[in-house]
Amino acid sequence: MNKKYLAKIIATDNEGLQMISTCCAGAKVKISDIKFLQSNKIFLLSIERTKIETTQSDIKINSICKFDFIDQVKSKNIDQKKKDTILELIGIDYLKNKENYEINLIFNNNGHISLKSETIEVRLEDQNEIK
Repeated sequence: MNKKYLAKIIATDNEGLQMISTCCAGAKVKISDIKFLQSNKIFLLSIERTKIETTQSDIKINSICKFDFIDQVKSKNIDQKKKDTILELIGIDYLKNKENYEINLIFNNNGHISLKSETIEVRLEDQNEIK
């Protein structure tokens, strides 16, 4: 596989976050692949997404979406006991709330994860192509 197709996008503002949101729209996420490493303030999503930023839009890719400096995570309508359930990520947006950001991950079936952070620091890193 050609390494140059593996994207690495780092977002520190709304524009970057929108780009990551666009790349992740429609991505599949297994509940067991959603992790909050509280002591490191890192929230991780392991996703399977379609490569939309190249002309070969039929390429499926495993990517990691990593959110840094996360103080708190809340989820709604996501049953964390059902580890094999696959969610579809519809998009990512945020609200600024006083000095904090609330980054919202919006899933199908009204699923929702809210991340509280003092800053936007998100990276989308492709791991490998799914054959």
